[in-house]
Amino acid sequence: MRLLIFLFGILFISTANAQTTPFLIGEVRQIRSTELNETRTLNIYLPEGYEKNLQQTYPVIYLLDGSANEDFLHIAGLVQFLTMIQQMPPSIIVGIANIDRKRDFTFPSMVAEDKKDLPTGGGSAKFISFIEKELQPYVKQHFRTNNVRTIIGQSLGGLLAAQILVEHTHLFNRYVIISPGLWWNNESLLAKIKKPFRDTGIDAQIFIAVGTEGKQMEDDAKMLSDKLQAEPVMGMSVVFVPMPEETHLTILHNAAYKALQVLNPQKK
Repeated sequence: MRLLIFLFGILFISTANAQTTPFLIGEVRQIRSTELNETRTLNIYLPEGYEKNLQQTYPVIYLLDGSANEDFLHIAGLVQFLTMIQQMPPSIIVGIANIDRKRDFTFPSMVAEDKKDLPTGGGSAKFISFIEKELQPYVKQHFRTNNVRTIIGQSLGGLLAAQILVEHTHLFNRYVIISPGLWWNNESLLAKIKKPFRDTGIDAQIFIAVGTEGKQMEDDAKMLSDKLQAEPVMGMSVVFVPMPEETHLTILHNAAYKALQVLNPQKK
């Protein structure tokens, strides 16, 4: 009995003396935006070895819905795992935390129901200007980046990623467009895609995925893929992946995992 009490005492002392340290997977930064007239939060994931390999530069993944309580942790985990098993190169993740995603991810709509459902919508032009004029220069200045720039967006985030692809193609060269809300404004973004990029070519690898999410969303995602592939375009590749086993709530993980593999093919 005394031995048991003695052992419990040792265990208590050991536990009491145990030191704890924070378990960190990234860093949080604030950037003041003139374009948006507000301060935005960035969640940054730096790959293993970033602080040691000072001559190495890295691809950057810009993640919409990048708040800590949204998609940042999930995508950082996928990237860390795929890097560990050498399925993709070490990469920086810039998670853009939301303030009002309905405002930032949509362009103006003429549809009354859209205005009713998303009364703050219509501000994507300013958000895209923020990405181009402030965010990307900030990332380039503060981190060792190369020219590979990926954007990941789902739902309204997928709508924004598609808008950037169609209207501001130069901002990224890899696009992960998951379950895009192309229904917005009576599918007007799809109508803009006629013969995109035919004259000058494009540097873009595009991954589009959709699950079992209603006929309109499924048809629109397929139409986006079809329109982009209607004619061969030098420098552009499009992969469309239907994922019927997934819903709007479950698709992100599996689609992003597949996208990161597709966009980083293994050399044979």
